Amino acid sequence: MPKFLVVDDELLSRRVMSTILSDFGEVVEAETGTQAIELFRLSLESRDRFTAITLDVDLPDFKGHQVLTEIRKLEQTSSPIFRFPTKVLMVTSHADKETVVASIQAGCDQYVIKPASPKAVLKKLQEMGVEV
Repeated sequence: MPKFLVVDDELLSRRVMSTILSDFGEVVEAETGTQAIELFRLSLESRDRFTAITLDVDLPDFKGHQVLTEIRKLEQTSSPIFRFPTKVLMVTSHADKETVVASIQAGCDQYVIKPASPKAVLKKLQEMGVEV
């Protein structure tokens, strides 16, 4: 069963995404980048890895691409069993080139603009190879 980490500082956006994903697996929520990094680190240590992460670009403590950079560093230093990167869907209300490029450079797999419909989110996850 897939396990998802939903990272968004806006309660409504976080709950909408969690509702979309809850039919397909376990959902864990984080409100800040700091929380997301810690939850991801703990998932690696416990070997209960997240299948996919939906990550808001604008968080109160970090930009989403900074959080993703830290997540990718954690993956690189983890056990070889985790050699395949976690799938990451960036979620944002920004479609400017700078934001998109920073997200891609940090290692995101897909990008979706808010407000994202359930159909759009599921399509992006399927394109990334996540079973939903």
